Amino acid sequence: MLQTFLPLFIMTFGICLFIVLMQFLWRSIDDLVGKGLGISVLAEMFFYAALFLVPMALPLSLLLASLMTFGNLGERLELLAMKSAGVSLIHIMRPLIILIAGVSIGAFFFQNNVMPVVNVKLYALLYSMRQKSPELEIPEGVFFKDIPKYTIYVKKKDPDGLFRDMMIYDYSDGFDKAMVIVADSARLKTSADKLFLVLSLYNGEAFQNLQPSSSTRKQGGDAMDPYRRESFQTKEILIEFDANFTRRDDSFLQNQYLGKNLEGLQSSIDSMTVRLDSIKALNAKSLYDNSYKKNLHYWQEQAKVEEDTDPVASSSNVARVQPPASMTLNYDSLYQAQLPSAKAALLTRVKVAAEYVKQDYHFRALTLGDEAARVRRHYTEWHKKLTLSFACLVFFFIGAPLGAIIRKGGLGVPVIISVLLYIFYYIVDNIGFKMARDGVWEAWQGMWLSSAVLTPMGIFLTYKAVNDSVILNADTYLNILKNLIGKRSGRKIEMKEVIIYAPDYAALIPQLTDLKSQCTDYLKTHKRWVNYFTYWKDGGKDVTVQRMAVHIEAIVEELSNSDQILILNKLMDYPVISGYNQLSMHMNKKVGLILAFFFPIGIPLYFLAIYQRGLLQHDMKAVQRTTNELLEMIQTS
Repeated sequence: MLQTFLPLFIMTFGICLFIVLMQFLWRSIDDLVGKGLGISVLAEMFFYAALFLVPMALPLSLLLASLMTFGNLGERLELLAMKSAGVSLIHIMRPLIILIAGVSIGAFFFQNNVMPVVNVKLYALLYSMRQKSPELEIPEGVFFKDIPKYTIYVKKKDPDGLFRDMMIYDYSDGFDKAMVIVADSARLKTSADKLFLVLSLYNGEAFQNLQPSSSTRKQGGDAMDPYRRESFQTKEILIEFDANFTRRDDSFLQNQYLGKNLEGLQSSIDSMTVRLDSIKALNAKSLYDNSYKKNLHYWQEQAKVEEDTDPVASSSNVARVQPPASMTLNYDSLYQAQLPSAKAALLTRVKVAAEYVKQDYHFRALTLGDEAARVRRHYTEWHKKLTLSFACLVFFFIGAPLGAIIRKGGLGVPVIISVLLYIFYYIVDNIGFKMARDGVWEAWQGMWLSSAVLTPMGIFLTYKAVNDSVILNADTYLNILKNLIGKRSGRKIEMKEVIIYAPDYAALIPQLTDLKSQCTDYLKTHKRWVNYFTYWKDGGKDVTVQRMAVHIEAIVEELSNSDQILILNKLMDYPVISGYNQLSMHMNKKVGLILAFFFPIGIPLYFLAIYQRGLLQHDMKAVQRTTNELLEMIQTS
């Protein structure tokens, strides 16, 4: 088993990793193209990206490899041979179960120890690559704006790199001091340290707006704004442009959730939970301090203190601190009594106070939400360390039984089934992750959602495969469909080489005559159409047909021992009278009446039964015709 599984697993893992790596490259292509990055930097990026995508490729490769392994064994009948020798499916799977358990343990250590380092290195490298300035490739006929504070237009470029009819807008001194430069031709090159661009211009002019002086401002609107015009034959411009690749320090990512193992995540969760609880306590205290409840509580506590400190005064009529007497105020009357200016002032004060309270609690809510989101992201990453290992086990117990059931090997059907199952897993896993990330569900509920959905599927498929179920056999459902529409397989009867008991033709003549009369009576008394409620009241069963089917099978079994070719060939004309009562074979009268009165599904089932009764009448005519011909053959022989 290991010799069969391991090559397939290595092959499928390589294919899956290559596919997801190409997807990653396609998503990051905009950050890589046109940057002039070296081969070593790109190779390092691909290496870290391949390690980063291992958790995505590993479950899919295990599913595909296990499905192909047991599909090949089933297709070559090797699995059937092992089961015939008394070896159970679980015993056959035992070496692979041990191997997959080891792979799952290794996947956990990979997630816990390797992935934090890979995440930090990869994201730091991608950040550095995004920050690198692109290689300059000034196009023709468009305004190029990738150089900071400059806009360049080139009408035509010569093959030797000479720019023709060039226009430059220089905003390096500010928009108010913009300079426009026009040149017949120009050349662009990078300095040796790749920190500057050197632009050499030939035969052109430069125009620049100047700030008006104080005397010009005093002259008023009639004065002209000053500007500067320059004509040149050769002019060089030095432009700051860092074209080097600068690797960013990855220390800023090490404190994020992506750069921590289980121990670090748990430590961060504990500290952030304490901080979150303190923020909630401060917000609750602020709400209480600004509420009416604190004032009421203050007067109650003050009165209690007076009684405890001076019991004599409390028992006498000595005056003590009392809460203010309640009174009813009509605020609308007080407001209407004010002057219009006072009303406006009151409304302004109320609006300002309300806006202040709103902004204050909005800021508190944002702070609390950010802290809670950080805690949730650490929780999701904590559970993610464990879900990969469990997903490897679940996918194996889905792929191996599924391959044993469908018995299809190669890269056709297994690839289709694996991709569909993995897409389903990926969608469910993303739904759970987003629910946990956004705080809709608890972190463990969202991160283990996909495992909870696929685990029953793995248990069910394993149980069916161990019991040799045909639940996923296409022929089973095809035969059911053929029975429903009346397309059943015919009889196949061959002459036996050794006949122990020859048929008693004399005793069979009365049986055939009786069968012929039963068919005639049935066709006269049983019409195709039957009353809807009568059909369901009888439970949809036809006992007469069941007895006749048993009678036909007994005659066929007896005559199959004949040594006459014509009789054997004629026996194959008998239809198989079965499959007409599948809708109601386990139904009693009460269930039939419930379907008739309360469930609309009874109507289509009734019409299907009417269709099958029509097929049954056709089969009865075939039985009647075949019986007549058999009687003639036996009587004349």
